[in-house]
Amino acid sequence: MDAIQGAYEPISLPTCLSFRTSLRKVRSIKFSGGGWLGNSTRLRGGYHDIPRFSVRVKAAMPEDARISLVNGHTETGAGKSVRDLSNIGNSTNIRWHDCPVRKVDRQELLQQKGCVIWITGLSGSGKSTLACALSRSLHSRGKLTYVLDGDNVRHGLNRDLSFNPEDRAENIRRIGEVAKLFADAGLICIASLISPFRKDRAACRALLPEGDFIEVFMDVPVEVCEARDPKGLYKLARAGKIKSFTGIDDPYEPPADCEIVLQLKEQGCTSPSEMAEIVRSYLEEKGYLRT
Repeated sequence: MDAIQGAYEPISLPTCLSFRTSLRKVRSIKFSGGGWLGNSTRLRGGYHDIPRFSVRVKAAMPEDARISLVNGHTETGAGKSVRDLSNIGNSTNIRWHDCPVRKVDRQELLQQKGCVIWITGLSGSGKSTLACALSRSLHSRGKLTYVLDGDNVRHGLNRDLSFNPEDRAENIRRIGEVAKLFADAGLICIASLISPFRKDRAACRALLPEGDFIEVFMDVPVEVCEARDPKGLYKLARAGKIKSFTGIDDPYEPPADCEIVLQLKEQGCTSPSEMAEIVRSYLEEKGYLRT
């Protein structure tokens, strides 16, 4: 039976009838002689006591949506309650679907524990170099990793984002969500991007279980980074050709409580392989390289 269109239009139907609807939400259920009940309220009495009732609806639902009334409470599709649907951001009427293959199963298969290593620091501090050295080190030991490099992600997923404050925050949020998925898959995800603000990094940390977000701070002075200037960006920023460049005319907030801090040695430079070994040893100590 097709439901009629329109906001808050009542529809009367037999109590046990399942029907396909183009309407969006069941707001409440009304008995012919009673008051309104919310859709999360269990109906009382039983079908044999309720010959007819009306459903009050609001807005529009996709054409393939289905509402049925079963066992005395409101349900949709394959026996799921309407109250299980969620509205997340601009996404409405969605439901999380669990898979029988869990994170622990994937970790057992890979013989490692999924986590996110978040490398933060100024441009030219060596984030990408460390990420690749760490990935190579772990790969040589039979561990599955994936590197999410800030520039690389902007070639595809985040190519629609600029470098204004709002887009930079969205860039970090998206990478955080992707890193979360990789960790859930059982991979060791290595994210390397400036991510200058603590609140953005904290939001990414909050996506993962405690301990699974490992923040690595490349504590390299801006003077050293500018002297390196591998992409020529500091020169462009000094010439005024790049605005709001982190470390020059935009701030960088160092981590207040990160898991690992990597600094230059006073005598000579720490090699990428040495830094990678520090991070790898941390993973070993915390049990991420075994199950």
